[in-house]
Amino acid sequence: MLTNRAYILDDEVDFLHNYYERLVVQEVHDQSERVQQGDRDFLADVACVALNRLPPRYIRHDVDMTFFMSPQDMVEIERKVSQAVTDALSYVESRERGESPKLPPVEVSLISTRGDKPAKAGKAVTAEKTEGSKPGKAPAKAKTPKKK
Repeated sequence: MLTNRAYILDDEVDFLHNYYERLVVQEVHDQSERVQQGDRDFLADVACVALNRLPPRYIRHDVDMTFFMSPQDMVEIERKVSQAVTDALSYVESRERGESPKLPPVEVSLISTRGDKPAKAGKAVTAEKTEGSKPGKAPAKAKTPKKK
């Protein structure tokens, strides 16, 4: 610890977790016969590589995350977890063979939640005006309404 401060949360942090942890561990188990046979070290190595390729989503309860997701979001999460695990399995196995593998680039987009949904038209106009007023940028041109 960085300070001499006493912490009382040592046994209490189980109420927080990264939403992807359980999904990744299950996917590693599903994809790897070696993990199914009980190789926990291999499971940990693959899961760490896969989790580092996914956006962190810390929650208290899984329902906190799923409540805000559309069916399309769920499919996207499943696809991203599966791909992250496939890449991680390949990477860890290659490293064990003494190879110097490279992981494919990570997709930057994050899974959308209600907080990530596009703003309503009024807010979008305000954002455009704010962007145009940033230093080093020309002010945004005002749009004139069309006459009928």
